[in-house]
Amino acid sequence: MFLNTIKPADGATHAARRVGRGIGSGLGKTGGRGHKGQKSRAGGFHKVGFEGGQMPLQRRLPKRGFKSLTAAQNAEISLSDLAKIAVDEIDILVLKQAGLVSANILNVKVIASGSLDRAVTLNGIKATKGAKVVIEAAGGKIAE
Repeated sequence: MFLNTIKPADGATHAARRVGRGIGSGLGKTGGRGHKGQKSRAGGFHKVGFEGGQMPLQRRLPKRGFKSLTAAQNAEISLSDLAKIAVDEIDILVLKQAGLVSANILNVKVIASGSLDRAVTLNGIKATKGAKVVIEAAGGKIAE
């Protein structure tokens, strides 16, 4: 088989509809557009969702949902990420220098994923309930 020999299966393609080519074609004269009216004219269409001047559906329904503008400023790290850092006093600047969070992060939260076997002190960093239990069990503390 060669690319230049590939063709659709027999009966898979149809001849293009030739509109406005006489009455014998079945689509002569008005070309399937009917008589008069906006849709019969050249360029005679309206925008999507237009309902003839009636208030459109997308404007009748209430607005819903919310996209937080501060979501990009929040980050979460795991306990196993904390264990990789050699420093005992950990704040957001230390996490940025270690490459665990990006430069535009303002808030960090520790989640209880992984393990921690040494005492660390968190400054200005929040933690989930499960993460607090693990950090305090290892002898660490959270100073928010």
